[in-house]
Amino acid sequence: MDNVKSIYYWAPFIDKVATIRAVYNSVDSINKYSKGKFIPRIINVFGEWEKNQYFYNQKNIFYKLTNLKFIKSFSSKGFLRSRIKYILIFFICLIPLKNFLSKQKPDFLIIHLITSLPLFLNTLFNFKTKFILRISGKPKLNIIRSIFWKISLKKIYKITFPTKETLEHFKTLNIANESKFELLYDPILNVNEIKKKIKHPIKESFLTKNNFYLSVGRLTKQKNYIFLINQFKTIIKNNKKDYKLVIIGTGEDQLILKKLIYQNNLSKNIYLLGYKENVYNYMNNCKAFILSSLWEDPGFVIAESIFCNALVLSSDCSSGPKEILSDKKGLLFKNNNKEDFISQFQLLNDLTKDEEKKLKINAKKFVKNFSLIRHFNKFKKILR
Repeated sequence: MDNVKSIYYWAPFIDKVATIRAVYNSVDSINKYSKGKFIPRIINVFGEWEKNQYFYNQKNIFYKLTNLKFIKSFSSKGFLRSRIKYILIFFICLIPLKNFLSKQKPDFLIIHLITSLPLFLNTLFNFKTKFILRISGKPKLNIIRSIFWKISLKKIYKITFPTKETLEHFKTLNIANESKFELLYDPILNVNEIKKKIKHPIKESFLTKNNFYLSVGRLTKQKNYIFLINQFKTIIKNNKKDYKLVIIGTGEDQLILKKLIYQNNLSKNIYLLGYKENVYNYMNNCKAFILSSLWEDPGFVIAESIFCNALVLSSDCSSGPKEILSDKKGLLFKNNNKEDFISQFQLLNDLTKDEEKKLKINAKKFVKNFSLIRHFNKFKKILR
């Protein structure tokens, strides 16, 4: 077919991050809605995508860059090992990626993770490919990184941002031409998939419609679950009510959280359910969804829970929740602030049915921005 454009995604990862699903959903949106005008593929850099069978079963969308699967088995636990692995990927994949860009000559390369390698190559060589950098989170720039970005971003075709807050912050850095900046919401909502999974019954018999609060995320420092558990302890003590909090996810803080729950005699109030393939049915049945994170960009689970008809209480952390929930679309508490969390939690429970309904309607209108079709419609204007 004439004028078909090829799009490749560079997103090598060493741990499970939300970006993985955003990349896959972006490809899915292009395949569903572009009517064959774009051919999207994901670069499987060192076999990392093969661990995710849910995605990798769609083998026609993957391009194998190397056969060096030993990188995949190299441990990335801990700060030092993860940094060593990043360095390995950079140097081992430098020549293969350069050869790929020289021979395959894709129309676009979308850079998501380990961005330094493609940026470095694009600075040194004149490829026919248009490079699009995806910014996730507010970049922390030291002097060396700032100089590198100022030089490398001169040849970047476009820079996309998942939130207005991140885009506005990037402007203040003065390291790239603002004419290249584009707001592009993540493709979080696969509407057809959610509509199917939302109907599945919850297995835990002690959880019924509107009798529990829900939080979903990796059990890490970022999600701030120690804070959340401690505040629930205070709320239960002060109100003498049988509140239930369900936390879905796994992660490095799992044992710490289990111990904290046990030591405070909260085993009948706070439940760690581990990993769940389907969380949408829990979102649809909870009294409210709570996000206690220290930072997000923008917070996939907020958009998903809203689409599943949940009321949301979130920290006003950087840099996504405020954008989704402000203007009467949900409730926000000051990040990591005990008193404000308890105050907003009380406000949440004092809402009338009409007030709840208005918040949910406003929020649902906004999160349509995160659907696959909205993502594609915006993205195709960038891919010129």
